[in-house]
Amino acid sequence: MPYSALLWLRRNLFSSVAQSLLTVALILLIAFVGARLLRWGVTDAVFVGDATQCRAAVGACWAVIGEKYRPILFGLYPYAEQWRPALCLLIWFAVVVLSLSPVCWHSRLLWPLWGAALVSMSVLMSGGVFGLPPVSSADWGGLPLTLLLFSGTVIIGMPASVALALGRRSPLPFLRGLSVIFIEGLRGVPLITILFVAVNVFPLFLPTDMEVNKLLRIVVGIALFFACYQAEVIRGGLQSVPRGQYEAAAVLNLGYWHTTTKIILPQALRICLPAVTNHIIAAMKNTSFVIIIGLFDVLTATSAVMQDPQWRRYYIETYVFISAIYILFGFMLSRYAIWVEKRIDASRNVQGNA
Repeated sequence: MPYSALLWLRRNLFSSVAQSLLTVALILLIAFVGARLLRWGVTDAVFVGDATQCRAAVGACWAVIGEKYRPILFGLYPYAEQWRPALCLLIWFAVVVLSLSPVCWHSRLLWPLWGAALVSMSVLMSGGVFGLPPVSSADWGGLPLTLLLFSGTVIIGMPASVALALGRRSPLPFLRGLSVIFIEGLRGVPLITILFVAVNVFPLFLPTDMEVNKLLRIVVGIALFFACYQAEVIRGGLQSVPRGQYEAAAVLNLGYWHTTTKIILPQALRICLPAVTNHIIAAMKNTSFVIIIGLFDVLTATSAVMQDPQWRRYYIETYVFISAIYILFGFMLSRYAIWVEKRIDASRNVQGNA
């Protein structure tokens, strides 16, 4: 083992007697639990087969994923048309990868790209044109619905949260009071209440001949709930920006919007980036609340699938699969946020040295 590795082990894991004992105890615990998980999940597991073969096994039954992955991932969507939500997933991932790339951060093509992607995904999911059979939004489900709710929450909620944070710090009493009432009002009620209002109460205020899509109302409701929490995080970042930045902008005779968008807001978002990422990850998990109003996101679809008597006993394996999807998305978002922080810090160091 190289000397540097030995030095790292000594400094971080065996620097004292107490830490050495704790390290050894944790290694033994990990080995004990890991050996049993490996035996259950890999060595004695069934990866391909039917329910009869799974019942004869002593380990996990991963064959349930191969048997039920389509209703899990696509919910109630018609079986013969599930290539359409699968194509939507590919479009979504491609657009997300392009959007997160630094070459698109300052590109004017970003919003048209998302607009074209959303229109394409809506046409594919809804049908009724180009020879595609129509599918009601009530039959959308699974992973495409989860990603649609999550994307709509972030796309609508992030600009709204910035506007609310700026409004709460506005020198105009009316605008500041309105922002405070909106934030405290929505933040003080459960998300379930907002979903109930969006689905059942909001249509009562519309003209009798006017109807707003149920899914759109849900997306807006979740986005506004997300925006109220995110606004307080961004407001904390705005308060952390040194007062000298405002004074320097005033000396340069910069206007309010130029100062805010070019100087203050970028610094505030950099300061609160970890907390912003945390709320974005939480927004994805909040999509599971749509079970209350009868939509089948990926978690609800999984629960429905596991009502099959032949496969019901293998719910652990199924929920491990779903947990892995959520963990993967959360991990990727957190790693991307860390990469952005390092990139920003590197650019600041270069500017400082210059």
